[in-house]
Amino acid sequence: TTNLLHLLRMVSLTLVEEAEQDKNTANQFFKEKKYLVAIEWYTKAIDKNPNIPAYYGNRSFAYLRTECFGYAITDADKAVELDRTYLKAYYRRAEANMALGRYKKSLADYDTVRRARPKDNDARMKFKECDKIVKRLAFEKAINVESLKKSVIESVDMENMVVEDSYSGPKLGDDYKVTVQFMEQLVAWFRDQKILHRKYAYGMLVTIKKYFEEQPSLVHITIPSCNKFTVCGDIHGQFYDLLNIFEINGLPSETNPYLFNGDFVDRGSFSVEVIFTLFGFKLLYPDHMFMARGNHESINMNQMYGFDGEVKEKYSKNMSDFFTEIFNWLPLCHVINNGVFVTHGGLFQEDGIKIEDIENFERNRQPPESGVMCDLLWSDPQSFTGRSASKRGVGVQFGPDVTSAFLDRNRLKYVIRSHEVKDEGYEVSHDGKCITVFSAPNYCDQMGNKGAFITLKEDLVPKFTTFESVPHPDVKPMAYANNLLKMSGFM
Repeated sequence: TTNLLHLLRMVSLTLVEEAEQDKNTANQFFKEKKYLVAIEWYTKAIDKNPNIPAYYGNRSFAYLRTECFGYAITDADKAVELDRTYLKAYYRRAEANMALGRYKKSLADYDTVRRARPKDNDARMKFKECDKIVKRLAFEKAINVESLKKSVIESVDMENMVVEDSYSGPKLGDDYKVTVQFMEQLVAWFRDQKILHRKYAYGMLVTIKKYFEEQPSLVHITIPSCNKFTVCGDIHGQFYDLLNIFEINGLPSETNPYLFNGDFVDRGSFSVEVIFTLFGFKLLYPDHMFMARGNHESINMNQMYGFDGEVKEKYSKNMSDFFTEIFNWLPLCHVINNGVFVTHGGLFQEDGIKIEDIENFERNRQPPESGVMCDLLWSDPQSFTGRSASKRGVGVQFGPDVTSAFLDRNRLKYVIRSHEVKDEGYEVSHDGKCITVFSAPNYCDQMGNKGAFITLKEDLVPKFTTFESVPHPDVKPMAYANNLLKMSGFM
């Protein structure tokens, strides 16, 4: 018995030492920004010694960097359970909840750290900034009590907006009708980091809002027999990479149709240029240019990740609020040639959803934290069967069986979705029935990934084109992001 206990102690000590070595290896990968590899090594450390709060805290930090906010919260919870005085866990949980727009929960954790470290300037600043956000949101809610408020545009006097003689950029006529010449001038104007005059900007926005208001929540697309059709994933304000897509694949036109599958804005600091370019082509070719809503076409994400700040910097708060109205009307998904289902996030928590249910879905709202709309914008595929809790903390993870059942029920061939960075810009999963496409290369100037787009013809066989990032002016990603996000070191 004595020998057995001694042997068990020796094995236990060996595992403890190995766990610490695994943690150190993980830390090195984290420093190299190889976050997924770091997560694997932190997991090895936890498997060998599951009682060390720092292992969970470190893995939580790596999950934050890969936008797995749900997993980050779970690890932070475990670290707090093991040691209620481990303050880094409160930081990690606060940062994850903040990234999801759950500011009150963040505030509670920042308050815990502030009270435990009253002389910690970083803790005080983060608490103060988060407190300001909570109070501002409460104030905005109080003054917008009515559920059906007037449109922002009603307070904008477009008729009396003066176009200064000094403005030499692209112009629209009194009807604000977009032309090929206007779009050529607009792209060149934006390339030179110049701003479209607010009168024409508002004119485009008013027109595009009226158009989207008349669209169903699910739009059917037919590819003409002689044409190709291109599907792009997330752009995230990377305007110069968007121009590179057009350089490689051609500008949108009646013979070169496109679908942009959400997350046009945020993170990248040229989101204004991206959205006006896409809206412009939509107005020019309404039946050959399509746009779907992503999870970043929402108030919480825009206020946190930069689009709201960028619009206010380049235009005004009124325009930022008007963008919110327009984003509420973006379609949620598309079906191409009755065979390909395209949505930003993924499939559903519940079985039995049919495309007919989505066509008439009431979408004019901010995305909820559960339900059909939430799943379409936030969900992700997983490699194993069934469903599981979302790594992001919102939506659901769905397996190949869920994908197959949805496709069979709706007589579809496969799903295209976006929403996730992929090293090659795309990934084929679920036995070829679920394709991810991501079109923002070297995401946030940090991830080193390629971008990709998909081209289809009438037979719906996907062809993948990958591309590298191109240089852009010296304006860093997240330049307009929320101060609290910058303080927390988010990219």
